[in-house]
Amino acid sequence: MKNYIIYILLGTALVFGACEYDNYEEPQAILYGQVVYDGQAVGVRTNGPQLELWQDGYELSKNIPIFIAQDGTYSVSLFDGEYKLVRKAGAPWLAELSDTIIVNVNGHTEFDVPVTPYFSLHDETYQVGNNTVSVTFTIDQVVDAAAIQEVNLYLGYAVLTDQNKNEHIAGADISNITLGGQNTIQATIPEHLKDEEYLFVRVGVRSNMSGEFSYTEVQKLDI
Repeated sequence: MKNYIIYILLGTALVFGACEYDNYEEPQAILYGQVVYDGQAVGVRTNGPQLELWQDGYELSKNIPIFIAQDGTYSVSLFDGEYKLVRKAGAPWLAELSDTIIVNVNGHTEFDVPVTPYFSLHDETYQVGNNTVSVTFTIDQVVDAAAIQEVNLYLGYAVLTDQNKNEHIAGADISNITLGGQNTIQATIPEHLKDEEYLFVRVGVRSNMSGEFSYTEVQKLDI
């Protein structure tokens, strides 16, 4: 009988403990925006580069990772409050770990995060013909100390196309790249892609100061 009473008490404690746990308030606020340079979103590899949030005033301080979508947008659920945002290393832009940004979150809060990419890509134009895809684009150097390591044209089946996920890569001859001027990459469509109705394409550039590329916006091409 004594053991039976103990089991009842333990069961009751577990039930009330579970209820208390379930009654914790879930975060209702959302912080969202883009990583931007010169007012334009910086394209990245999905789930590649990250930002971090920290919040002071708690006994167990832990970073909150922010994953960035390929179009440079992000979104994270939070509680209202003041946070410190950090631009992490390993991205295609300068890490500024000691230069945190204070962000006040209240409900749905939009905040664009300024970054300094090593190189920026813009004015891309694609053409399809004779089993080839060609792209013209401009690369600007933003960080003087950086050097171009790779410039690639990516072809893919899906909208998530990048250095890690693609069906074909055509690399540019780095020695022929003109900074601030017009550049061209031409790719012959591989045999396994010739019967596709369309392909997703984008251009990426990587500096010698990062393992990550910055990209143009993904575009869908009828082939």
